[in-house]
Amino acid sequence: MSLPQQLRDESDFDQLPDNVPVTATIADIDEKKGFIVYYRFVIEVKTKGNNKYLIYRRYRQFFTLHQSLELKYSSEAQPGYYTCQLPTLPGKVFMGHKKEIAESRIPELNNYMKRLLCLPTWVLSDDLIRMFFYQTESDSQQVPRVLRRLRPPTRRVKTVKPKMDLLSAPRAEAVFDFSGSGRLELSLKAGDVIFLLRRVNTDWLEGTVRDRTGIFPESFVNIIKPLHESDSEEKGGASESGNHTQSSYSCLRCYLLQPEGIDTRDICVEEDLSTQPSYEDLLSRMRDVFQVEDIALNYRDPEGDLIRILDDEDVTLMVQESKQTGSKVRRPMNQFPWELLVTHAKDLSVYNTED
Repeated sequence: MSLPQQLRDESDFDQLPDNVPVTATIADIDEKKGFIVYYRFVIEVKTKGNNKYLIYRRYRQFFTLHQSLELKYSSEAQPGYYTCQLPTLPGKVFMGHKKEIAESRIPELNNYMKRLLCLPTWVLSDDLIRMFFYQTESDSQQVPRVLRRLRPPTRRVKTVKPKMDLLSAPRAEAVFDFSGSGRLELSLKAGDVIFLLRRVNTDWLEGTVRDRTGIFPESFVNIIKPLHESDSEEKGGASESGNHTQSSYSCLRCYLLQPEGIDTRDICVEEDLSTQPSYEDLLSRMRDVFQVEDIALNYRDPEGDLIRILDDEDVTLMVQESKQTGSKVRRPMNQFPWELLVTHAKDLSVYNTED
């Protein structure tokens, strides 16, 4: 096995355990559609024991690692024997397209990791570095993009109504309203009968209703007649259930309250229902969904009054209160128990100001 020259010259390198990372290279970037869209770097790691595996890291995790290493090993921060010259990490970028920023960082981050793993062995054995390059359980459950069976982001929506035998055709009935967030998603009303065309993944189906075709979450419907096995995205799809948590979507219902009426949306995100987003992430996502900048985020308290959200502590309070009232409201299994009500920031008439 070929090792970096600096490591080969170190006499005590053989004393390190086999799981110490030796090389790391970014193989791809991976889009994550959480409450905000962000990109992770898919990194192939090779260890001293010649094992290979993939890890998924955001730039902020590189930044946190570098800050911690500077505090520990920088001669400016802690003068002494155990100091070293750390590689330079590319700085934060605040403007530009997220995908282009991520792609432009690949060469710099590859160089950063190369130089980092050429540091003395007593640095390589530090838990900060070993844990950063360690393959977590979450990493091991990820499926490389070329093998994934997620919602097809560029799939063409069919415009021709398929011919089908209405009595024998696979179909489902909508149990809840679903407001699609894009032209690929099929909006549903409770009671709609949807004729099923295929299964997209473990959570999403494609179907047609009233001459419209699109995809929708299975948890919003009751299956009357299931699809044939051949109509699944792939045979043996049930075997993907082990990766269910990685491919599933959770839905957030949100409303834009305005004088001319209420605009209702169901936003599907690749997040677990237990995830608590930050205030800034929610604000950014709602601005993007409703295409309105000057907005305020709100929720309803147990008394039904509208409460404005101003920071992360308010988000925590909203989530906690939803746990108390959530059991009283019937919702799909993959829908967040809390809902967002979006208003114009200067509209104070929506609040109950009576004592």
